[in-house]
Parts: sequence; structure tokens; C-alpha cells
Amino acid sequence: MQGSASLLSSLLPLVVLFAIFYFLVIRPQQKQVKKHKEMLDALKKGDKIITNGGLICEVVKPEEDSIKVKLNDEGMIVKVSRDFISKKIDE
Repeated sequence: MQGSASLLSSLLPLVVLFAIFYFLVIRPQQKQVKKHKEMLDALKKGDKIITNGGLICEVVKPEEDSIKVKLNDEGMIVKVSRDFISKKIDE
């Protein structure tokens, strides 16, 4: 009986440490990834976005794995992978 109590008391700190790690690191990161995916799925024509490279663009046509964006007022249109879209600019 004393051996099982010793085992329980030695595992309890590991369980508590894992729970703290989960609630402080893993769960917030999962929420952030989910929020970013929802933002990417909701992009539509006319939205302003910022790429990971710092380019500010306007969405022309969302496609399945990429998005066509307009870079400047002259109408230069390029395709950007969804993986490289950082955030949407709310005006």
C-alpha cells in the first residue's frame, strides 16, 4: 500500500506541470490557429490584408489554396499562398 502512495505522490507534480503547460501554452496556441484559419476562410473580394513579408494588398479573388491580390493602384495582380497571409486589416 505504501508503494502505491509513493508512486502517486511522485506522479502528481508531473500531472500538475502538464496541466499548467497545457493551459498556458498549448490551448492558447490552438485558439490562435483556429482564429487565423477562420479569418482566411472569411476573406472576400475587397478585403485588405498584410502578408508575412509586410505587403499590404487588396483581395481580388479568393481561391482554394491561394488568393489573387492587387498590389497597387495600377492593378498589378499576383497570387499569394494562403500560408503567407498574416492578417486582415479592419478599416
